[in-house]
Amino acid sequence: MFTLISVYVVKEKMEIDKLIRQPRFRDSYQKAIINLFYTSNYFRDAHNAVFSKYKIQGQHFNVLRILKGKHPEPVSPGYIKDVILDKGGDLTRLIDKLEKLEWVQRNICLENKRKIHIRLTEKGISKLLEISSEVEKNENIFRKMSDDEYHTLSGLLDKMRG
Repeated sequence: MFTLISVYVVKEKMEIDKLIRQPRFRDSYQKAIINLFYTSNYFRDAHNAVFSKYKIQGQHFNVLRILKGKHPEPVSPGYIKDVILDKGGDLTRLIDKLEKLEWVQRNICLENKRKIHIRLTEKGISKLLEISSEVEKNENIFRKMSDDEYHTLSGLLDKMRG
């Protein structure tokens, strides 16, 4: 049996045009969007190295964090859909897997039988803390800017969407 270990080596700063071997872009907007997608995938892949150890995806981790933010209150699937980062996934399947792992519990609401309540189990809280610790270590490797630069970047990204 083989164990696959992903190691991300942080290389020296390399601009997007060199990374993807595209010397010209239509304009600065296109270059920024391509850079944004490339960078997003880069960080997703780095985090997947942690998630794969637990046989989950980033979306599962996001659901666990959402539930933790409301814990001990139950959360409805609609609430999760509203705040989940990647809205493209099948939420029912995500919850099914977390329930099978015994990390979440799904119950019918007593006041409204059409409503479902989802909450973290003790096992789920424990696993979330374990995974979060590894994610944080991973993130510390990639921190390359000051808090002010991250604040500026976040503001610029908000402006792009706005």
